[in-house]
Amino acid sequence: MFYREAGDFKTSYQDDAQTFPIKFDRYRYYVVLLVAFAVVPFLINDYWVNAVFLPFLIYAIAAIGLNILVGYCGQVSLGTGGFMAVGAYSVYKLMTSFPEINIFFHVIIAGGITAGVCVLFGLPSLRIKGFYLAVATLAAQFFLVWLFNRVPWFYNYSASGQISAPERTLFGIPITGAGTEPWATYLFCLVFTVLAAILARNLTRGTAGRKWMAIRDMDIAAEIIGVNPLRAKLSAFAISGFFVGIAGALFFAVYLGAVEVGEVYGINKSFLVLFMVIIGGLGSIFGSFAGAAFLVLLPVLLKNVLVGTMGWPTDLAAHFEFIIVGALIVLFLIAEPHGLAQLWRVTKEKLRLWPFPH
Repeated sequence: MFYREAGDFKTSYQDDAQTFPIKFDRYRYYVVLLVAFAVVPFLINDYWVNAVFLPFLIYAIAAIGLNILVGYCGQVSLGTGGFMAVGAYSVYKLMTSFPEINIFFHVIIAGGITAGVCVLFGLPSLRIKGFYLAVATLAAQFFLVWLFNRVPWFYNYSASGQISAPERTLFGIPITGAGTEPWATYLFCLVFTVLAAILARNLTRGTAGRKWMAIRDMDIAAEIIGVNPLRAKLSAFAISGFFVGIAGALFFAVYLGAVEVGEVYGINKSFLVLFMVIIGGLGSIFGSFAGAAFLVLLPVLLKNVLVGTMGWPTDLAAHFEFIIVGALIVLFLIAEPHGLAQLWRVTKEKLRLWPFPH
C-alpha cells in the first residue's frame, strides 16, 4: 500500500527522467545510503567485513564494469581476472614507487592503467565478435597472468613471486597493512562502490550508454545512423577496464593484502564475475549488485547451514555450492535471461498495482 505514485507529480522533463522518479524509491535509496555510512560501521566486526562486506563491495564494482561491457555494449569478455590483476599490480607498483601519494589516488590511477590495457586488448572487437571475441579476451587472461608471473619487475624481484601491500593511511587511519580497523576498510571500499555505481548509472543513461546499447542491439544499424563503432566499443572497454582495475586494486591492497596472481586472479575469477552478471541481470546496475550479493552470500550461507548446522564435510558443501550455481545459471539463461534485476522489476510493478488485478 505504500508503493504508490498517486500525488507524485512531475513538472519538468528533468523530474521525469531522474534515476528514481518515484519518491518511495528515492527515500529508500537515501535510507540505504544512510544505514551503510552511519550505522553499519558501528556494528561490523572482522568476520563480517572479511566474509561479507568487503567481497560484496569489491565484486560489485567488478560486476558493474563487466556489465557495462557485456550487458550494455554486447561485447563478450572472459578476461576479467587478468584485468583485475593489472589493477592489483599497478597499485602495488604505485604504492612502492610513490609512497608519498595518497592510497586513494593510487587506486584511481591503477584503474586508469587498467583501462588502457583493456582498450589494447579490446582492439580485436572492431573486427570480431561473439565466440571469437570471447577467445581473444580469454587469451588476454592467460597472457596477463603469465606476464605477471614471468617478469620479476612487476613483483619487485621478490623471491617468492608474491606481492604484499605496504601499510598506507588515509587521514591518519590505516587502510592497508596489518593494523587496519574493520570499519575503515569497509568505508574506504564503500566510497568507491557508491561512486562507481553513480558514475555507471549516469553513463548508461546518457549518450555513451545509448551508443553502447545501439551497438549491442545491431551494430550495422547503429553505424548507419551515425554511431562510431570504434569509439563506442573502445569506450566500453575503457570504462569497463577502469572499474575492473579499481576492483582488482582494492581486492589486493585492502582485502587480501598479499596475492599470487595465478591463484587469486586466475580464470576462475573471470568466470565468477561473469556469473554474477548473468545471475544478477545483463544491462542492469542493480543486477550487478544483486549478482555480487548472491554469489558472496551463498558460500557463507551454505557453510553455516550445511557444515555448521548439519555437519556436512566441507568439500561436499563446496561441491553442492557449484551444483547450485550451475543450476541457477542454466535456469536464468532459459527462464529469465535478465536475472534477478528483472524479477525485482516485476515485483515492483506488482506492488504498484496491488491489490488491483490490472
